[in-house]
Amino acid sequence: MATDPDPEIVALVDRLRTGDQAALGVLFDRHRDKLRRMISFRLDARLAGRVSASDVLQEAYIDALKRVEHYFAKPDQPFFGWLRLVVGQRLADVHREHLAGKRDAGREVGLHAGPPGADSACIAACLLAGGSSPSAAANRNERFAQLEAALARMDPLDREVLALRHFEELSNTETAELLGILPPAASKRYVRALARLKQILEEVPGFEG
Repeated sequence: MATDPDPEIVALVDRLRTGDQAALGVLFDRHRDKLRRMISFRLDARLAGRVSASDVLQEAYIDALKRVEHYFAKPDQPFFGWLRLVVGQRLADVHREHLAGKRDAGREVGLHAGPPGADSACIAACLLAGGSSPSAAANRNERFAQLEAALARMDPLDREVLALRHFEELSNTETAELLGILPPAASKRYVRALARLKQILEEVPGFEG
């Protein structure tokens, strides 16, 4: 896996290697928006109002401070990939802490031990966000069940590529690095996943994308 191409990131990582903890704060801020999108997308909907993306980020930053030596044990990975793993582990811990003992409490573990996986439920929830009247809620619940069932039949890797590119807004290169595949393969899977998503939405009665 390639190292970071951004010379500023490399310089900050070098500072962190020498013990400059302030460099970690700068690195975290550089990637904060992407990490926040990851959390917002993958946080279980049952935790809405109880746990915020900011809460998870704050705890994950403390985790990163404690574990930074783990990164330097395998420094050939992009620093964002390592940060994303730390945040993903914290998010998984949040799910276990708040949803322990409940059916389907834990989202699937993400590919390559990353954050909770892009399951069909979180994709369906993003697609159907909005609407508050009782009739709208009932209709949304029915369509949610249909969407979730259809999305569950997608290839898990295609679903993850769709999540990373479309919902987390990562680049094709970032997506390929995170999944351990070549960029052309990631691009091909994204096109295929979008086509499948379009087909799914067309099959759901009354869906307005």
